[in-house]
Amino acid sequence: MKTLLPGFALALVSVSASGAEMTGYISDTKCATDHAKSATAAEWIHPKVFETCAVQCVKQEGSTPIFLTSDNKVLKMDAASVEKAMPHLGHKVKVEAKVTGDTIRIESISTVAWQ
Repeated sequence: MKTLLPGFALALVSVSASGAEMTGYISDTKCATDHAKSATAAEWIHPKVFETCAVQCVKQEGSTPIFLTSDNKVLKMDAASVEKAMPHLGHKVKVEAKVTGDTIRIESISTVAWQ
């Protein structure tokens, strides 16, 4: 049993830093912080106003862009990811990315239709 635990721990670390396809939202820290108590992002994101709000918060108020998971968890983005995400600010997106801790590194990103 003792020999299985180190291998299992290594597998968990590998999964958290590996690439994954995820659906979420390109938002900003101000909006995400204001709605942090919501259980899901869909509880507070209103598609008709989300893009305008996120763009205003980032471009006019200086809020930092973030990736918001469907279950309302905030992930910081590295500089290259921010550059890739800016055209999708305020959109629901699908990303191919690597997550390490609370930071996401986006490899590819595309807008997803609102349902």
